[in-house]
Amino acid sequence: MNKAPRTGRRTLLQFTFALSLITFLDRVAISSAAPAIRDELHLSPAEMGWVFSAFTFAYAIFEIPTGWLGDRFGPRKVLTRIVLWWSAWTAATGIAWSLPSLLGARLLFGMGEAGAYPNISRSFSRWFPVSERGFAHGSVFAGSRVGGAIAPPLVVLVMGRFGWRVAFFSFGCLGLVWCFFWWRWYRDSPSQHPAVTKEELAEITAGSESKQSAVTWRSLLSLNLLILCIVYFCVIYGLYFYLTWLPTYFREARGYTAAQAAGLSSMVLLTGGIATITGGWLTDKLVKRYGLKIGRSVGAISMPISGIALIIAARTNSPFFAAVMFATAAACTDLCMSSCWAICHDIGGEAAGRVTGAMNTCGNLGGALSPLVVGYTLQWWSSWQTPLLVGGAVYIAGGLLTLLVNPRRTLVAQGEL
Repeated sequence: MNKAPRTGRRTLLQFTFALSLITFLDRVAISSAAPAIRDELHLSPAEMGWVFSAFTFAYAIFEIPTGWLGDRFGPRKVLTRIVLWWSAWTAATGIAWSLPSLLGARLLFGMGEAGAYPNISRSFSRWFPVSERGFAHGSVFAGSRVGGAIAPPLVVLVMGRFGWRVAFFSFGCLGLVWCFFWWRWYRDSPSQHPAVTKEELAEITAGSESKQSAVTWRSLLSLNLLILCIVYFCVIYGLYFYLTWLPTYFREARGYTAAQAAGLSSMVLLTGGIATITGGWLTDKLVKRYGLKIGRSVGAISMPISGIALIIAARTNSPFFAAVMFATAAACTDLCMSSCWAICHDIGGEAAGRVTGAMNTCGNLGGALSPLVVGYTLQWWSSWQTPLLVGGAVYIAGGLLTLLVNPRRTLVAQGEL
């Protein structure tokens, strides 16, 4: 009896979900360890903001080059290199003894992890038809939110028994296991994989766009892509507050204990995880019914709602209601994550690695700026409210800009390839 038609790409989705989970487990661990790190290394809020942002700056700088490597050499080799590198520097975070050593470890961690999501997305461009890419991306980002959600309680648990350094040593080992199995199973083309039946391969190729001509770097100067990059800047600007400062916010601004802060931070990210899958399903359904333009415009509604929720969280006097508003803001923003990444395939085709790398570069520049805004605002004015109001305005602006992105305007149609 033949295997089910989707066996191969379901297994790929399991691999990439696990990778995304490990990625954010390693990335978010430092947010829960931040109070202990600040105390031991005597760091100010602004210095801790630079520690948070060091990873993201390096990650952003190397996104496009590593996305290009995925286009050229394939995700099998490139993702293996990425995970080995970042796992080593996750573990190295645990031996930091000063601000410069901690910054160095986080910079090298960011360099290593750069390109992970563009290469995951690149694998989807070969293994998934257009009609399934929204859900595929949504599932992967759900993994990231699960990883981010389990990181705070795990770090608190490990720190309570062994200290914060052991937490980073432990998390660094997980990527090595993933690499072993990824290298054995994955192939850059589904046609080369024994688990992919003829029926599944026909289903993949029947729903895929025709192969485009070779891509030049000039293609990344597209105005359409630039607007998408700015939208994603706004999306990730808000996300990085949840990934970095949120546990500290719950403890210092709302009076929760470390365990309570970890639990609430997990709730916020898990809510976002559910929304990423929902958003992926939603954009695929809307595309089938109304076409690309409407189907990929989920953020035009969800991001302004996120902004309003974040502003309410900043203004309310109720700690619990603030947590509910954070969860609402995170969920509504994550509804549009999959559509943003699917647009990269819509407009980029065979340049998926570079196009997603360009978008994620701009997004992570927003992610790098966000912790610094919080850190300096705390240091200069001792205000938690101001950065949240700024974040709400950024979300609203991103939602409005979503209306200007046209997923039907491919780089080929613009004569830019």
